[in-house]
Amino acid sequence: MTGQHRGETLPPAPASMADVFGARADSARRFAELLATSGVDRGLIGPREVDRLWERHLLNSAVIGELISPGCRVLDVGSGAGLPGLPLALSRPDLTIALLEPMARRVAWLREVTAELDIPVEIHRGRAEDRPVAARWDVVTARAVAPLGRLAGWCLPLLAPGGRMLALKGSSAADEVARDRGEVRRAGGGAIEVVECGKSAVDPPTTVVVVASRRGDEGRRPRRRKDR
Repeated sequence: MTGQHRGETLPPAPASMADVFGARADSARRFAELLATSGVDRGLIGPREVDRLWERHLLNSAVIGELISPGCRVLDVGSGAGLPGLPLALSRPDLTIALLEPMARRVAWLREVTAELDIPVEIHRGRAEDRPVAARWDVVTARAVAPLGRLAGWCLPLLAPGGRMLALKGSSAADEVARDRGEVRRAGGGAIEVVECGKSAVDPPTTVVVVASRRGDEGRRPRRRKDR
């Protein structure tokens, strides 16, 4: 890949990294290196993020696999630097994952990274609100894309019946749910839950707002996986 970053050094991976990524731990390390070098050079992440790449970005993303049942089809909306989609793909090779990103330069970088690391994901250029992919996904993920209500309007129509949206949020997640609950419901959302993932792998744990689709069978809820 082109572009070599000058300056920050990638911190060592925490001990939990090997448990989270298993047989693909070396690929996860290489992905972290690419984020810290060409990812910074090409504007996908800021240089100040390098010191906290593992906890804030890679592990924070991968641990949402606890909420996803084996064999699900997952669409990562507004994937950007491949977060959470690529860490999830590395930690959960049983999943079928696609990345959706509107910016051409980010799509180009994602294609280079997935080719180098041999990560079998689909990559689509487009915006969720323009429906560039069919509504067939068991799970739609999003991280730092938009407020919850607007995000629901974009993502819920992309779900298959019984699917769920997993929105990675921060400490104000509960307040956001309270503010946007009506908008989420109007977009087709059902039950909303705020959960924490990765308590044994990352500090602080990842906060996720889980929104069930009202389309089809709302009772078909993927089983939550236990911490490894």
